[in-house]
Amino acid sequence: MRKVALIILNWNGFEMTRNCLSSIVKADVKDFNLEIYVVDNGSTDGSTERLRELIDNSLITGNRSPITLRLIENKENLGFAEGNNVGIRKALENKADYVCLLNNDTRVDKNFLVFLIKAAEEEINAGVIGGKIYFEKGFEYFKDKYSEKERGNVIWYAGGKIDWLNVYASHRGVDEVDKGQYEKREETEYVNGCLMLVKKEVFERIGLFNPQYYLYYEENDFCQRAKKAGYKLFYEPKSVIWHLNAGSSGSGSDLHDYFLTRNRMLFGIKHAPFKSKAALLKESLWILRKGRKWQKKAILDFYKGNLGKGSWK
Repeated sequence: MRKVALIILNWNGFEMTRNCLSSIVKADVKDFNLEIYVVDNGSTDGSTERLRELIDNSLITGNRSPITLRLIENKENLGFAEGNNVGIRKALENKADYVCLLNNDTRVDKNFLVFLIKAAEEEINAGVIGGKIYFEKGFEYFKDKYSEKERGNVIWYAGGKIDWLNVYASHRGVDEVDKGQYEKREETEYVNGCLMLVKKEVFERIGLFNPQYYLYYEENDFCQRAKKAGYKLFYEPKSVIWHLNAGSSGSGSDLHDYFLTRNRMLFGIKHAPFKSKAALLKESLWILRKGRKWQKKAILDFYKGNLGKGSWK
C-alpha cells in the first residue's frame, strides 16, 4: 500500500494546528497509509508540550489505524523552507511515496488527498500537484464584498501565474466567487506551498527547498527546478481546502516587506530572463532610496548575500 507523508509546520499556532489536524483525521485514507509529521518550528508559546500531549494520548487520531501522527521538534525557528525540509527528510527516510505539504492554518475536504494522488498517478511526468484553495469563511481580503452565501466559496488559489517580465508570482482566481470557472485539471506555472503534493523521486532528483529563502518564494524556486528537471506541475480542482490566509505572518507586515522583497530578487536573478534581471537590479536601487525600512534592509541583505533568516528580528 502506498505511503503518504503529510508535513504540517507549526510555529506558535497550537489552536490552528489542532483544528487543522481535526479536519485531516476525517479524510479518506482507505487506499493508502497516512503518516502526519507535525514539525514544531521552535515555538515559544507552549505549543510543543500541548502537541505532544495530543499525540501521546491519541486525542486526535483515536483508533484510526491507517493514520500515524508524529511530532518533530526544532530547537529554533528554521523558517518555512528548512522547517519543512526537516519533515521531508524524515518522511523520505521512512519510505514515503508521496510528500504533501499543508499549512497549519487550513481546513481540508475529506477527499483532498485522494484527488491529489489520483492526478499524480494519471498525468504523465507529473511531479508537483496542488489543489483549489478557498479563503476560510470570514478571512477574505474584502469581507464586505461578499454575501453570507458566498463566503467560504471565495477562491484564494486556483493555479499559479508568474509574470516573468516584472517577476511577480500571483494566484489565478484570487477574490473570485467560485462559479465553476476553474474546474479543469491543468498544468500550472507554480504550485503554492500551502498545499503541495510531491512525488518522492522529485526530491531525490532536485533536492529539497532552498533554505536561503527562509520564507516566501521557496515553492516558486522549487517548482522551477522541478520543471527544469522535466517534471510537470498540475492544478487539481477536486482537491479542496480552506485557508485562513496569513494566519502566522500577518498580511502586509514588516515580515512581508522583508522576505518578499529580498526573495523576489533572489528568485528573479536565478530564474528570470536577462531583461527582467536587469530591471530588477534597477528597481533595487530605487528601493534603496525610496523604499520602506524593511524593504531597504532586504535589498542590502540580498547584495551582501545575507540570506536565510538574514537581518529579520
